[in-house]
Amino acid sequence: MCSPTDNKDSTSALKGAVGVLSLSTIGLLVATIVLATNNSSEEAAPSVKAAESATTLDFFSSKEASSFFASDEMNKCAGAKLAVDNQLCADLEVPGPQAGGNVTKGYVGELDVGDLTPNTKQYFQSSMCPVNVHWHLGSEHYSYGEFDENGDGPHGNIPRPDWANRDLAGAGESVPDGFRCHHFDETDAKFTTKYEWKHCEGMEVGETYEVHWPHSAAGACGTVNQYQTPFYDGVFCNLPMETFVTLGAQDIASAVGVHGQVFTVVNDESYFYPDMIRGMIVDPDMNMGQDVAMYTGSTTGDSRSNEMCSQYAPITWQVDRKCHMISASSFDKLCYDMKMQRDDMSDDLHAHGSRELVMDSLVANNQAN
Repeated sequence: MCSPTDNKDSTSALKGAVGVLSLSTIGLLVATIVLATNNSSEEAAPSVKAAESATTLDFFSSKEASSFFASDEMNKCAGAKLAVDNQLCADLEVPGPQAGGNVTKGYVGELDVGDLTPNTKQYFQSSMCPVNVHWHLGSEHYSYGEFDENGDGPHGNIPRPDWANRDLAGAGESVPDGFRCHHFDETDAKFTTKYEWKHCEGMEVGETYEVHWPHSAAGACGTVNQYQTPFYDGVFCNLPMETFVTLGAQDIASAVGVHGQVFTVVNDESYFYPDMIRGMIVDPDMNMGQDVAMYTGSTTGDSRSNEMCSQYAPITWQVDRKCHMISASSFDKLCYDMKMQRDDMSDDLHAHGSRELVMDSLVANNQAN
């Protein structure tokens, strides 16, 4: 029979053994976890490297080798443009409504267009798709308090209605510019810090640009030929002249339209949007594409003026009245996407000149809102 002292010694020894065993078990468990983690990391490494490799692929080389781009003849829209020359407005008995005009809420043009109305639906609801994207230096349209003569940019602004010439850097030419937004602040680095452009040409941080997305129900919608330069090829891709001449003014205004949205470019990734090629940015939370002016007008650009009218009319215009900030990288991504299209869109990788603000007598009186 053991004494109380012997029992106490046995109990202490047993506790010690249990403690050592517990520590050993914990140590073994920790070692197992570490080993498993290391093995998992080593197994994951190849997939991480593969992902990194995928992001550095030279897609331009892939495009050159691709059978999708083997021949220009594969582009069914090439050369589809129906040539309609500009005309002196004074020589036209009844000039078609012109763009870009004043889109300030409440404004109404003075050109009586009778029962003609703009297409007020979402363009996709009328079987229309974007067939091109391009942009103009400054805004062609005028929205008081948003893009007007009181805005500013790295080269100042223009008075209303005259304009000054700005150099189109990198293209070796000068284009007339439009109005500026009110965002620019020369003391804020996001408006003045240079961006290293990789795909767009002649663009500048702090500047205002008006982006246009021409849409057409006669485009090659949903196919590899959807996006075209010049945009007329996309608009008329599936519309031969013999069909075009049978269409009435309302038929055209209901089937051809342009989205317009004005941006100030900033060097700030918090304003990055990756899919500008899709069309007007519509986002209720960002108040984008919410206050939209609608009217019938014409094609724009600096080959037209208040003396020289576009004959590509009437078409619907839906223009965002607000000016928004967008990152330079958003535009550069857009230019990259344009380079990836089947058609050669290189002529639209820089800002085009802006038409002078259209006088009231040439702006339709059918503003929808």
